Amino acid sequence: MTNSIIDTSQHKAARVAGFMFLFSLIVPSLNWAFVLSKLIVAENVMATANNIMANELLFRLGIAIELFMSVGLIVLALALYIILKPVNKDLALLALSLKLAEAVIVAVIVLASFIALQILNGEAYLTAFSPEQLQAPVGFLLNKHTVLFSIPMVFLGMDMIVFSYLFFRSKYIPRILAGFGVLSFVLIFIHALMYILAPKYAMMLITQTIFYVPSGLFELIIGMWLLFKGIKVQQGDIRASESAKTDTNEIK
Repeated sequence: MTNSIIDTSQHKAARVAGFMFLFSLIVPSLNWAFVLSKLIVAENVMATANNIMANELLFRLGIAIELFMSVGLIVLALALYIILKPVNKDLALLALSLKLAEAVIVAVIVLASFIALQILNGEAYLTAFSPEQLQAPVGFLLNKHTVLFSIPMVFLGMDMIVFSYLFFRSKYIPRILAGFGVLSFVLIFIHALMYILAPKYAMMLITQTIFYVPSGLFELIIGMWLLFKGIKVQQGDIRASESAKTDTNEIK
């Protein structure tokens, strides 16, 4: 009975994870294409600030989307933890913790954007600073939106390396797909560090293409796979996992 419950919960979590993989890939892409790209003017902080003030509703929509992205990361983290906990509970918990840290940092960046909007369009104008003086630093903050996201991307690289490794060990999905996931997020981790250590090279179009395309392809494939095909869980795998856990407890 216990094995059946575990098996059922894993399959349900796999469907949720598949949907959230697609959500986390498609929604940020649409947000950039239809919101951020319309507002952010590279190397021109004043133009960015003016665009946001002239399109406040659009910017607020972008903030709401990114907030939902943070919530989506939490849902994805929990779903992947449920799926992969029987493989190795400690590693699954580590990946879960890293994913939650990623979600929290994304939420903090969203909060910073919301505060920046209040400064541009609020009572901050009643202070000793003129609107022009406020627009410059706020525009600079918003212009560095992509750079700021390199911080949660470090955590994204680490948590998905661990989750992909657990998928590789479990054989719940084709091993070639899981191995491709490990490689993809190693590249994401490296590129996120490049934004911190060598931003000039990280911002090059060719660099972004090389480091981001594999992970996008992986998220698309695994999202479709988990959503429509699910995972292949062998009852023997669950029993072996529970037996190993019991042996460990007895040794302790």
